Amino acid sequence: MQRVFEWSSLLVMPFWALMVFLPRARLTERLMRWPLGPLLPALVYLALLLPRVGDVLPAVMRPELSGLSALLATPEGTTLAWAHFLAFDLFVGRWIYLDARERGVSPLLTAPVLFLTLMVGPVGLVAYLVVRALAARPAQGVVLAKEVP
Repeated sequence: MQRVFEWSSLLVMPFWALMVFLPRARLTERLMRWPLGPLLPALVYLALLLPRVGDVLPAVMRPELSGLSALLATPEGTTLAWAHFLAFDLFVGRWIYLDARERGVSPLLTAPVLFLTLMVGPVGLVAYLVVRALAARPAQGVVLAKEVP
């Protein structure tokens, strides 16, 4: 299970590295628009989930702290949860990357947000939504159009 844990982490790193360090590269743009790239970690999660679905479904359908703690306290449960984090964080990171590109948000603003998303997913999402809202507002004191009398 240790190897699966390690390899699942390595699987997502090229995507993150490209979005953060080469955001304007054609390869990055094409890879992030390709829907199968971010699907890979989700497939790892699915492969880990299927043999354990009998343990996982009851734990998530009627969540209790003790049941979820017991599930996550095993190497299999921890690896499954880690694969879940990696898949969803990459999905959110991809959305941030593509949305920022479409809105013209500077990669200098997007890179730290993507790093936050990789490290602490929901915090990165909140940070991006703030950056996105601020980037959409016109700067104070800037004349956007000359008024005609």
